[in-house]
Amino acid sequence: MSETEKPPVRFQRANFVVRDLDRALTFYEGVLGFEVTYRLGHNPDSYSIPVFEIPEGAELGFAILSLPGQPRVMALSEIGGIALTDVPHPRRGAIVLETQDPDGVMEASRKLGLKVYEEGELKTYDGRIGREIGIADFDDNLVVIYLIPEDGQ
Repeated sequence: MSETEKPPVRFQRANFVVRDLDRALTFYEGVLGFEVTYRLGHNPDSYSIPVFEIPEGAELGFAILSLPGQPRVMALSEIGGIALTDVPHPRRGAIVLETQDPDGVMEASRKLGLKVYEEGELKTYDGRIGREIGIADFDDNLVVIYLIPEDGQ
């Protein structure tokens, strides 16, 4: 494929539904280091309404998040004004993030009152060994952080 050709599929972003966007951002911005690229308020004509099957009466909010060198890779869709039921387990999805400071992320997540799972050993497809830790955000969306040391041991 030449540099001018577009790939047949390009991953744009992940999206989590949250009840309170400001509260969610205390984790995604304050702990994980995402930056809000832009934020939108309620739009009654939003395509999210039919595809997320959002009932009438809900108020929507939306934020696109970026990381350094990784523009617009995450979105948070706020659904307010209605009661949201918890999604049953097992969870249906997660995002996976490499972090250079898993201990700091775990500590800050615990300070927010988030569930931080017991750390596991990560074994990669090519034999490297690292650390992986699951964190459930305020809305029980799963974020898995990991670190593979430079020496892979």
